[in-house]
Amino acid sequence: MTALGRNGRTALVLSGVVAGMVGLSFASVPLYKLFCQVTGYGGTTQRAEQGADRVIERMMTVRFNADTARDMPWIFRPSQRQIDVKVGENHLAYYRAENRTSQTITGTATFNVTPAKAGLYFSKIDCFCFTEQVLKPGESAELPVSFFVDPAINEDRNLDEVKTITLSYTFFRAPTPEPARTSALTKDFKIN
Repeated sequence: MTALGRNGRTALVLSGVVAGMVGLSFASVPLYKLFCQVTGYGGTTQRAEQGADRVIERMMTVRFNADTARDMPWIFRPSQRQIDVKVGENHLAYYRAENRTSQTITGTATFNVTPAKAGLYFSKIDCFCFTEQVLKPGESAELPVSFFVDPAINEDRNLDEVKTITLSYTFFRAPTPEPARTSALTKDFKIN
């Protein structure tokens, strides 16, 4: 094999490796998010279409926490500090958000639970965190979250000591879409 043939093949292989690495870098965020949702890693909660199929006698205290990002001027707090629930029982809790500014603000919430290892068993059926929230000046909203603690937590010996789960939300200002731009060509073009 000639040197040119080997160099060409090496260049082709290296180009393939570089293209693969670029592709993986774009896929890493969605893959990490999927990994966290499947495993509960980092306190990521689960999403359920319906409630648990059974309720067991094990009791759990669910605490509620609310924070806002530094640039988010809303007042945000849980309507209740904590509730005691039976594992598997569906519950509805509320948070309250209030916009005391003179402008309409769109927010989006992130969430997690602690201890992080309980994330695999904390399931939300419906939650305000799945959509952007828009509050006009002076407006406030009651934001519900419907959840249950999966009875499968009882079979996980690593969670026997867990008696309290804290559900935390942080509201961020949603990115504002940039206004549509008109090119100089389009702006100056007129039809007679």
